[in-house]
This record gives sequence, structure tokens and C-alpha cells, in this order.
Amino acid sequence: MNAILFNSDGDTSSIDTEEVFEEAKQIIENNSDSKEKSSKKKNKIKKDKPKHSKVIIITISIVVLILILAIFSTVFALINIGNDKIISGISILGIDVSDLTQDEAKNKVSENLNSRLNTDLIFSHNGTLYNVLPSQLESNFDIDKAVGEAYSYGRNGNVFQNNFGILDTLLNKVNLQVDFSYNDDLCNSIIEQMNTNFEDGLKQASYTIDGNNLIITSGKTGNVIKSDDLKIMIVNKLTSVDYNTDPIEVPVEEVSPNAIDIDKIHSEIYKEPVDAYYTTEPYAVYPSSNGLDFNISVDEAKQMLATASDTYTIPLKTLYPSVTTNDIGREAFPDLLATYTTSYASSNSNRSTNIALAASKINGTVLMPGEEFSFNGTVGKRTAAAGFKTATVYSNGQVTTDYGGGICQVSSTLYNSVLRANLEITNRVNHTFTVGYVPIGLDATVSWGSPDFKFKNSRSYPVKIVATTSNKRLTISVYGLKEEVEYEVELVSYKTGSVPYSTVYTTDSSLRAGQTKVVQSGSNGAKSEAYKILKLNGKEVSRTLLSRDTYSPHNQIIARGN
Repeated sequence: MNAILFNSDGDTSSIDTEEVFEEAKQIIENNSDSKEKSSKKKNKIKKDKPKHSKVIIITISIVVLILILAIFSTVFALINIGNDKIISGISILGIDVSDLTQDEAKNKVSENLNSRLNTDLIFSHNGTLYNVLPSQLESNFDIDKAVGEAYSYGRNGNVFQNNFGILDTLLNKVNLQVDFSYNDDLCNSIIEQMNTNFEDGLKQASYTIDGNNLIITSGKTGNVIKSDDLKIMIVNKLTSVDYNTDPIEVPVEEVSPNAIDIDKIHSEIYKEPVDAYYTTEPYAVYPSSNGLDFNISVDEAKQMLATASDTYTIPLKTLYPSVTTNDIGREAFPDLLATYTTSYASSNSNRSTNIALAASKINGTVLMPGEEFSFNGTVGKRTAAAGFKTATVYSNGQVTTDYGGGICQVSSTLYNSVLRANLEITNRVNHTFTVGYVPIGLDATVSWGSPDFKFKNSRSYPVKIVATTSNKRLTISVYGLKEEVEYEVELVSYKTGSVPYSTVYTTDSSLRAGQTKVVQSGSNGAKSEAYKILKLNGKEVSRTLLSRDTYSPHNQIIARGN
């Protein structure tokens, strides 16, 4: 006779009961033979009937127990046959998934754990709170693996093991953990950021360059986060069955700052000057650069640091190259890209001096591709010490005198030249009043501070500005290297309207009552438009509006007697 057993997946196995009884019988016989032999040795004829009875009872009990287990397993397996759900009594991180399919369990667990990932972790230190979203750490729960383990309970052994597992979960319950991972580099970065925000945190020595001085700030003993401990606390927080949003008290330790390493600082700020040079095959310009060094010896700096202080100031010096970029000769710039000339024949001596001086300051300027030119930055402040003279200027809509009067003719001449070289204008302002040395709408005014005239080398090769004065004529040229597609540039500007002048009366006590005198003649202002036209092989390919300008009128001023 066979007993058929079913496991929870519907598989069957059987036990041959006759074979079980046969084995029991053999045990009895073997036991009997053993006893007889023993009796003969001891010359005993009498059999030990009580012992034989005990063996029979034990054997029969074993057989009965096997039959009971077989019957119980068969019935229990029949109950669970075809069950595709997680057995009862299984939880994942305290989330009950009993009697759920794997998909249902995944959805339920994901909803709960994703909520944790999207809820701020709150860290506390000295009364200050810091919030970090777990998703910022690229945190992840392996929910699929956990659900798979939950589903395997009662399915991954033989029929007795599976049925015992099912019964055990019903009585004792099982709570499974979930594998958790995060990006360690991101976590370290956030921990370091928290360290820098601690008011009582460790401050390492640091330095900054302020003009011609190196400022070194001493370090300060302070608290530093115990990174490994905090990471464990984060993981325990997010994987806890009793999850909550209570703040985590940040574990810290007091750390002293590193000693100031002046040799290391010197090696970091020291820079050799680099001479400019160029090649012609192919054409290329390699710009110069200034160097930097302590203006005292390293040993002197160490002596300075020997005295305790919160800050130390070490003087710096600029190391200049032997050959600057502006020293590179014209041979490195083989092509004349544009040139423009204006006359200042009617200018007085002071104005002429200012024009020649400003021209000399921009002469030879080399701009690398993408580099921006500033007129004010190149020419500098117009002062007597710099060699400038007083001459007529426009200030706040009035005609007056100041140092550098006349240099707007230089900026306007430069404007016309760089436009024709097809360079990018980044800042240009028209004059308050119209000027006579360039066409209307093609002027560029400057004043120390503001306004400034700026443009950028938008070409792929460096350009060189050459400015010369001769016979009261100012010529500014742009040299460089023509590109594969080189456009012809034409500038067009014209007056679009007038701005009528007004008559302003003033009182002059030197005049008789009713007597008048024209102090300033009036002239109308104007409105204008200016365009840049690009041509290729003589044909227009684009027309760009440069500006629409308004020029103020010169009001007539009449003085009257009292």
C-alpha cells in the first residue's frame, strides 16, 4: 500500500507502507537474534519478553507517526495546492504581504518604501537642522529580491519542509529585511557640505589673493562628522521596521586643523612668466602670460608664520615676460582686415595731444580669439599724471573742459575700423550731440568709468590693433589672418529725423534792462539709423541694424539784462 503526499505547489510523492512494516519486522527479527546469541553466551535459555515487547511498541509507534505525518502533509498540501500567493505570516520591513501575489506585494512595499526615499532625512547638530532627501543619495531598496524571498517561503524545500515552513509562519510570523544601497560618493559630498556649515566645525587654514597680497587665514579646531557612524545611522533609519521622521543626532568628534604648509602654498601660487611667440607655417600666435611669486623668501614667510596670528599677509610680485603678446611683430598678422582714418586738423594743441596719447595706448594691442577689448581698460584714467591735457568735452549734456577731451575721436575711429573687420561689438554708446569726424550713427563715446567702448575678437585667429597719428590724421587698422570665407563689409548710416532746439533765457546783470545777448546759438538735434552690410563676391548676403540713435539739440541761450 502506498500513501500519496502533496506539496504546496501541487507536486506529489508517495510512501510504501508495506515497505515500512517490512523494515519494522526486520528490526524485530534482528533484535531477537541478537538476544538469543547473548543468552547462549551467558548460558541463559530464558528470553527477555519485556524487552521484545518494548521494541515492537517503538517500531509500531514510528510507523504510526510516519503515517500520521504523511496524512497530515497530504491534507495540508491539498489545502495549499495551486496557491500563487505569499503564505500568511510574512512581512517585509514590517509591511504585511500575507496572501498577496508577487505583483501586489511589490506595489504595496514600493509605495511604502518610496515614501521613505522621498521624505527628508533630518539631521541635528547643536540645535541646527539639516535636511537631506534620500533620493539625493541615489538610495535604492531591492524590493524585487525581498518579494521573491517572501514568495519562496513554503515552496523551496521538500513537502515536509514546505509544510513545516507554512505552519511556522502561521505561528511565529516572519519579517524579512530589504537590501539597501546608496551612492557613497554622493553621501560623502553631502557630509562634507554639512561639515562646512557647522558653526563649531573644523576650519582648515586657507588663503586668498587680494591684489598684490597673499592673505593666509589660520585654521581652527572644531567638530567633524564621524562619517562611517552617520552612514550606519542613515541605513538603520531607512531600513527600520519602526521607521519615523525623528531627527538624527549627528555623531561628531573634535579635530585640530592641519599646520599651515607654506611650501605647499608657495608651489600652488608660484607661476613662471611665459613669453609670447608665433609661427607662420601654420600661422599661430601663442600669447604671453605674467608670472607670480612671493615678494619675500619662503624662509621669511616661515618666520612670519612662527608668530601666532589669525591672519598673515605675504606680499606678492608680478613676474613679467620678456616678450609680451603685444610685442609680436606685424609679420604674425599677415592680412589687413580693415582700416579707417579721421582728421583732427581743426583741433587745438591740447586736444591733439590727447588723441595722440590715447592712440599710442591702444597701438599694438593683440586680442586672442574670444578676448574682449575695453577702451577704458586699455587707455586708463585720463589724468594729468598720465599725460592728458584739458580740452573740450561733453558732460551731462553741457559743453565743458576736462582732462582727455578729444579721445572720443579715437574710440569712434576704432569703432569704424573694427566694424569693417567684422568683429563683434559688445558695448557702444552714441554721443549726446552729433560729431563731425565720423558719419552720424557711427560714433562711440567714452568717459572714465562709463560709458565704455568694448568689442570682442569674434574671429578664429588673433587680431592686432595698429593706431598711428600723422599730420593730424588718425588711422586705426586691424590686422590678422583672412578666413576661408571672408566678407566685404559696408557701413551705411543716415539721418531719420530732427530734434528741434529750444531757447533758454538767462539773466545777466551786466546788461541794461531790456538788452539781450546770444550766449549760444541753437542747432537741432537728430535721429539716425546705421546698418552693417555683408557682401560675398560683391553680392549682399545680410544687412544688420547696428543702432538707432538720438542726438540732443544745442539749445539757444540768450542772456537778458535786469
